Amino acid sequence: MNLLVASDANMQTFPPNHAGDRGRGYHTLDNPPETFEEQPANNWRGVFSISSYTQYFNVDTDVVIFRLISSFNPYGGDFFSKIDANPDLYGLIWISTTLVFVLAALGNLATYLMQKHTGTSTSWSFDVGYMNVAACAVYGYAIVVPLAYYFFLQYMGSNASLIRFWCMWGYSLSIFIISSFLLLIPVEALRWLIIILAGVASASFVALNLKSYIEGNELSVAIVAAFLLQIALAVFIKVWFFA
Repeated sequence: MNLLVASDANMQTFPPNHAGDRGRGYHTLDNPPETFEEQPANNWRGVFSISSYTQYFNVDTDVVIFRLISSFNPYGGDFFSKIDANPDLYGLIWISTTLVFVLAALGNLATYLMQKHTGTSTSWSFDVGYMNVAACAVYGYAIVVPLAYYFFLQYMGSNASLIRFWCMWGYSLSIFIISSFLLLIPVEALRWLIIILAGVASASFVALNLKSYIEGNELSVAIVAAFLLQIALAVFIKVWFFA
């Protein structure tokens, strides 16, 4: 019995690829979509395996700089769409650690300059408590707040990605590094203006991206809460380290 084979058969893959708006429907085996090749392999080897986390540090200097610049401009487009193919934890760790050391160093420098300005005879010494407070506040905020939003949105039935939340909130802290240097200016009114502007810019970046990520009017309270939390962090930085 002869077996006839159709060389031009239009075979289809199943299930269809639903990678966003691109790639909806079926795809032939002869012409696979480009998005299929771009999808990263699942390299998860377990919670206690270092190799499981290397995929979240696979970024170069140009990518990090681009994401830093994007975090300074709240209206520069959807940040989640920019990191969708490769969300990273490098920014979260690097920016948070830099902010901790900057706050501890500049906070002590601010007290030194204030003491010299007032002309008091009391000897000045480095206060290591600034480092402890900065580490607890920055690391706690950058880790716990995105984690809380992740569980909250999961509970509300909205699709959420913890890695993307950590990435976005980590980059949102970068503006506080620059503003901390400006807070050394010995003019109290100008200090408050600087930190409020930095807080509003950071809060707008977080809130607008959350708004584009989640849907539904019932979650608008969560967006407002995220905005207020960023403002609260800015005020805390000013009051505790640059009073």
